[in-house]
Amino acid sequence: MTRKTLNIAIAAALFGSLALVGCKKKQDDAAMAPPATTEPAPAPTTPEPAPAPAAAASVTAVDLGNAIGADMKVAAPSTTFAPKDTIYASVATSTSDATASIPSKLTAKWSFEDGQVVNEESRDVSLSGAGNTEFHINKPDGFPAGKYKVEISLDGNVVQSKDFEVK
Repeated sequence: MTRKTLNIAIAAALFGSLALVGCKKKQDDAAMAPPATTEPAPAPTTPEPAPAPAAAASVTAVDLGNAIGADMKVAAPSTTFAPKDTIYASVATSTSDATASIPSKLTAKWSFEDGQVVNEESRDVSLSGAGNTEFHINKPDGFPAGKYKVEISLDGNVVQSKDFEVK
């Protein structure tokens, strides 16, 4: 029986050795295997330039006077007027791109001291570079004495206002 036990022990050792060699062989194969291929990283692309901001228009000044020139500018700026004067508002505008033509809406709202609207006028304009737009009010029988205001809006937003007086 010792011989049988010895043969079993040797057979077990042999099988164990083969199992270890087989496992070791698999580990070596795994170590020797080339690394898994991955796709190369995409070449960096140059970002597209950000789109240029759209050209914008702005009101840069509002001058009041009782006379206006061919350039739509008031001859002598004033804030005090006679009751029968024609009162002009010269609205200076500019655009961020002098070559762009920007469709806009300019509005002049003239009001008396208690907020009563005397006149309101809107104009659809195409603004390009620097320019002037003229608005005016007059009353042949004369404006009542008091304090007035003109509010200038660009595309629905009040951008400038001027107070004036009729004496």
